[in-house]
Formats: sequence, structure tokens, C-alpha cells
Amino acid sequence: MKLHPYLNYGGNCAEAFRFYEEHLGGKITFMMTNSQMPNPQGALPGPPDAIMYASIELGGTRVMGNDVPPERFQPMRSFYLCLSTENDAEAEHVYNLLAEGGEIFMPIQETFFATRFGMLRDRFGASWMIIHERPMPAA
Repeated sequence: MKLHPYLNYGGNCAEAFRFYEEHLGGKITFMMTNSQMPNPQGALPGPPDAIMYASIELGGTRVMGNDVPPERFQPMRSFYLCLSTENDAEAEHVYNLLAEGGEIFMPIQETFFATRFGMLRDRFGASWMIIHERPMPAA
């Protein structure tokens, strides 16, 4: 069994996934618009260029997504994609990229559990935690 996050976007799924691919080292593995769907019966109503389904490999995880009608879209609440980085500089860089045009919940900073940790919602509506974990003693 595997768990994969599935994200809804309000019309900018393609833009978000391309941004994640370019700036976060992801790899889009599939992307289909409503107009490309082989059997449109039963599809959600929406513009022909809206993303019906997309998949991206990001940080060793498959993340899936699509566009929902704008009137149904709400930015993520109570759910975060947590991206763990190799060092403080990478954490700062990724945080700043995702924060541009977004909403900051917690500025990136040192905490008792991380040398860098911050929380934000990116301009596409996805909520993120960026962390460079501090080595912790074994339990």
C-alpha cells in the first residue's frame, strides 16, 4: 500500500506542476487536459484546457493533481506538503521560491527540531512546510 497526495487547483494545476518541476527538481510523469480525455462522458464540467489529471514525481513521492471548477476551489487547509532539504541554504532557497506571491504562515527560522523550518501557502494554493531537520537523539 502507498499513500499519494492528490491536490486540487483552481485552474492553475499545469502552471503549478511546471513550476515544481522547474524549481523543485520534480518530473512531470503525466498531464492531460479535459479536451484530451479519450472518453469525456462522466467528466467534471470545466474548460477544455483545465487539467483533468496530472502526476509529478517530487522528492521521491508521486503527487497527483487536477483543476476543479473555480467556484469549488479552496486553498488547502489543515494539510501540508512537507519538503525536507539537505541543508539550510537549500531550505532558504526553496522557501523563498514558494513564498513568492504566496502567504507566509511562519517565516523560515531555526527551531528546536530544525536548523531551518517555515510554513507557507504558495501562489497556486498548496500549503508547504520546508524543513532542514536537526539531528535528534534516538528515542
